[in-house]
Amino acid sequence: MTSSQETEFPRAIGKVAARELAAHGYATFESLTEVSAGALLKIHGVGPKAVRILGEELAALGKAYAAE
Repeated sequence: MTSSQETEFPRAIGKVAARELAAHGYATFESLTEVSAGALLKIHGVGPKAVRILGEELAALGKAYAAE
């Protein structure tokens, strides 16, 4: 199983970010609504680019990260 199959996130966030998010229990966009962007940035391997891309995808779905 590849990291792109473990989550529903776009490949643009990178393999490491997708793998680390999944390892921390975030594999769906719905799961991201329960965590703040700041908390995601504290996960090793998840950087500003991944958080921005995921935030844009959430917005397109009418969702958002949890408040800080």
